[in-house]
Amino acid sequence: MQSHLPWLLALVFAARTDDPIYPDPPEGPAPLLDVEGADASVEADMGVYRERLPGSQVSFEMVPIPGGRFSMGSPPDEEDREDDEGPEHAVEISPFWLGRCEVTWDEYYEFMLKLDVARREGGAAQPQPSDPWADAVSRPTPPYVPMDFEMGVEGCPAVCMTQFAARQYTRWLSMKTGRFYRLPTEAEWEYACRAGTETAYSFGDDPDDLDEYAWYFDNADDAYHPVGSKRANPWGLYDMHGNVAEWVLDGHDASFYGSLAEAPDAVTRDPVAWPTKLYPRVVRGGSWDDDPELLRSAARRGSRKGWKVQDPQLPKSIWYLTDASFVGFRVARPLAESPELTRERVWGPDLDAVRRILEKQRTGGR
Repeated sequence: MQSHLPWLLALVFAARTDDPIYPDPPEGPAPLLDVEGADASVEADMGVYRERLPGSQVSFEMVPIPGGRFSMGSPPDEEDREDDEGPEHAVEISPFWLGRCEVTWDEYYEFMLKLDVARREGGAAQPQPSDPWADAVSRPTPPYVPMDFEMGVEGCPAVCMTQFAARQYTRWLSMKTGRFYRLPTEAEWEYACRAGTETAYSFGDDPDDLDEYAWYFDNADDAYHPVGSKRANPWGLYDMHGNVAEWVLDGHDASFYGSLAEAPDAVTRDPVAWPTKLYPRVVRGGSWDDDPELLRSAARRGSRKGWKVQDPQLPKSIWYLTDASFVGFRVARPLAESPELTRERVWGPDLDAVRRILEKQRTGGR
């Protein structure tokens, strides 16, 4: 498989303007499966839609997730349960859309390698009205090596990005499309993963059934796989269990569930544990490199410094996790923006250290 081709093309495209891999985009707006669903203002009008990145042939599908209430966390008697999965607590989730699949390299390379800019500068694509806003978003510095690590590119999940990089992607995506995209909260992610179920997995309690729904340690042959190649959960979402673990907005706070369970109100609406430090932050769903217990709907995992040990840069890159080829993400889109989950809060750098590094990159180290 030509896993490194897009990466290499990005480095030489300025000198090549006739490459057939970049055909002229069709005229007019991006086609949608359900325009009314995409532009819904009330929950009843939400529908599945396909978003195409302006100026490209790349697209992805968004699935409506109805608002509702669920019990977040795992019960004390669930097999392989960890302490940070409890106590169970009632959560109310507002309606939103969630990516049917994990973000793929096809999508992420547009941002990471500035392929959209390269096509415009090379004459292979026409400027789009959204370009000035999207071009102003901070993008990753060039990687030292292809971050797919020869596991595949076309149709495969993008990996090795930091949570900050994933958040910046959602900002760029929003500027490109005019719709508000972000990472899901941990509560939104678990609610969508469960899809109305109360079992350890969205398909039941028996891990022997995982082969039908997930890529994990026992069947993945030491690599991720193209998205959507296993069975979907009851709400039509693929790879919520396995393939790659997925970033959410939250920091990992083992006491957060307890604080919600003890709150005066019986139900917490749209909770989020905002990160207060770089590590740990939460990834969900388990990956191709994990055992079944980490793929459970309630299983949580915190990031750590060891995920970028091989990074040769000092200070370590704010964009790449050189040792986390099992981490990716999918995008969410709220029906309505909330006062807590504002655009600047879900997109922007949230630590002074990240801000300082980013400013040095912008000014060339001055």
